[in-house]
Amino acid sequence: MTTIAVLGNGRVGGNLAAALTRAGHEVTVADRTPGAAAGAARTAGIVINATPGAGSLERLVALRKELRDTILVDVSNATVDGPDGLPADLVYPGSSLAEQLQEALPETRVVKTLNTMLFPVMTAPAALTQAPDAFLSGEDPQAKQTVRDLLIDLGWRKEWITDLGGIQTARATEAATLFVPHVMRSSGFAPFAISIAR
Repeated sequence: MTTIAVLGNGRVGGNLAAALTRAGHEVTVADRTPGAAAGAARTAGIVINATPGAGSLERLVALRKELRDTILVDVSNATVDGPDGLPADLVYPGSSLAEQLQEALPETRVVKTLNTMLFPVMTAPAALTQAPDAFLSGEDPQAKQTVRDLLIDLGWRKEWITDLGGIQTARATEAATLFVPHVMRSSGFAPFAISIAR
């Protein structure tokens, strides 16, 4: 059992918190009330960033002390939304939210994952008709192994998890979010994940 703090109680955070609790982990969800994020992060071994990506960097840098020596699992994409509320551009072109977080929080082990799919797939990958992929980006091999184990707890098979390498590789998976609005306009809001055909 791992003590996990989920920052963000929207659809993504709530979905992950419920699934991880069912898997036997001790999970705290931090809402937007003052001090909630700091209190949750202070006692957790793993912190999941499920806050809106455009404001994540500022929120998490404010938790620098609480996030020291912690694994920060970043599942958010920092995007500029278009008029319809769907992603239209990247906040950090030529970089990524994960890279910005790792640079700003050098004593925190940042791992990027689960950001190339609609939120229902994060906790029910087997529900898709084809095998999905979950990608890992991060500098710390041990932290990535811990996150890999969490993904398995969420129903991901080992062969569906691909380690892309260092944190810089997160810029590729974050850019993939620009597929989302086009796919949704084409086929509606049906769960999907970006995967590699092999």
